[in-house]
Amino acid sequence: MKTNDSTTRLDFIRAIVAEDAKTNKWGGRVVTRFPPEPNGYLHIGHAKSICLNFGIAAEYGGLCNLRFDDTNPIKEEEEYIESIKQDVRWLGFDWEDRLYYASDYFEQMYQYAVQLIKAGKAYVCDLAAEQTREYRGTLTKPGKDSPYRNRSVEENLNLFERMRAGEFPDGSRVLRAKIDMASPNLNLRDPVMYRILRATHPRTGDAWCIYPTYDWAHGLEDSIEGITHSICTLEFENHRPLYDWFLNELGVYHPQQIEFARLNLSYTVMSKRKLQQLVQQGHVSGWDDPRMPTICGLRRRGYSPQAIRNFCKRIGVNKFNSTVDIALLEHCVREDLNKTSPRVMAVLRPLKVVIDNYPADKVEELEAVNNPEDASAGTRKVPFSRELYIEREDFMEEPPSKFYRLAPGREVRLRYAYFITCCDVVKNATGEVVELHCTYDPATRGGDAPDGRKVKATLHWVSAAHSLKAEVRLYDHLFTKENPDDAGESEDFKSNVSPNSLETLVSCRIEPSLAGATPLSRYQFERLGYFCVDPDSSEGKLVFNRTVTLRDPWAKIQKAQKNR
Repeated sequence: MKTNDSTTRLDFIRAIVAEDAKTNKWGGRVVTRFPPEPNGYLHIGHAKSICLNFGIAAEYGGLCNLRFDDTNPIKEEEEYIESIKQDVRWLGFDWEDRLYYASDYFEQMYQYAVQLIKAGKAYVCDLAAEQTREYRGTLTKPGKDSPYRNRSVEENLNLFERMRAGEFPDGSRVLRAKIDMASPNLNLRDPVMYRILRATHPRTGDAWCIYPTYDWAHGLEDSIEGITHSICTLEFENHRPLYDWFLNELGVYHPQQIEFARLNLSYTVMSKRKLQQLVQQGHVSGWDDPRMPTICGLRRRGYSPQAIRNFCKRIGVNKFNSTVDIALLEHCVREDLNKTSPRVMAVLRPLKVVIDNYPADKVEELEAVNNPEDASAGTRKVPFSRELYIEREDFMEEPPSKFYRLAPGREVRLRYAYFITCCDVVKNATGEVVELHCTYDPATRGGDAPDGRKVKATLHWVSAAHSLKAEVRLYDHLFTKENPDDAGESEDFKSNVSPNSLETLVSCRIEPSLAGATPLSRYQFERLGYFCVDPDSSEGKLVFNRTVTLRDPWAKIQKAQKNR
């Protein structure tokens, strides 16, 4: 059996698993599961759970199942199931032949419910939903028994069988566990196990008109699959006594439930319900909008699976809720993309440059480095000609003292090319600068001036005649507030949606080496940031999403903390 290196500090869950392996608690087995509800798309919080469950199984030579908790057919769709499979695979994990569904066990769950009824531990209740809430009590006030709590076993069996047969209207009856209406834990106050619900299920069709609740189904699924460590988020901690009660009363195999703190991320909402509102109300273009924290949105934006896995490893696993700065996630993305992304030159806001002393019919192929972090990436050829484009912000007619880029009479270096000096500025009728006329020094090709003179800036550029047109989408945080849920009394989280989270540039120019770039390919645009080819791209139209800028706030924060 593989285990962690003894010198590695384990988080509290891995410490439990390591101790269980040491004592042979589960007969040498480690079996975890990732159990999403197929009622929406996965987000970065689910990635933490995926990495944890599949990661622990891999570290200890165990297995991890993928299981869909498909107990609510009203909200579940095949679209979500397929997207979840794609996301798990994309993150780099494989459930092999262990794909399961709660619906696989509906008949077995029903028989377990019959077993509890026969043992006098479950009963059919006719209280309406509002009455059930009233009878339940509060945190400071005990509940009171349902008037149907003491039905005979025979009557309960008869009614439950008729519930399954479809004799009663939706919502008219439920099956409840008979536990303790005075328990300080509200989850133990005779919780609902089954409700009547006529809805076509994605997998079982109309075979059932009663469906199990999550609390009833969850532990049974774990038990049937032989899970050893049932790892849940912290909100299920108060549900653990119920998980234990069901399995103990049935006398079946009993996994251990362990809870950890879910991921909260600044400038982000992590509720599937709220993410669905953003989609349905048109605040974003869909579940895979690159501003969304969904895994498909992060993939489209250009995040790499390795970066997300590194982030999940970096934040660790805790027992207390906290919020992680999104700057750390972006730092992990930069860290990975810096090693793996080819460098290219692109100009987002083009300003034309004419080199007056360069031959009009000449084109040079200059050598450019593909990735200085990876020597094996090699080099590429970049065409250089008399007419170029540079970034508009790299020129100022009247520069301030600390502006070192191009200005009238000033000399700068063009990346991989020559020193150029600005000699003349052309403006349009409104006074806007539309063209620069420069001269170049042929002796400075690809390096410094032979006479030793220095320049203070190096600019990226593209050849006007050879560059490709592109659309570039600049994404920023979707929300203006670090905690988007922190809205006023009369507002909701959507009032904090940023109106400036997307800027689309349609006149960008990129070097010709990207002519065959495929969707989701990632690049570093030199001096500008990391970008990804969007699936909206088509032949003759390249579209790029900005993944992250080059500026790394997290590295700056860490440096400041070290210098304290």
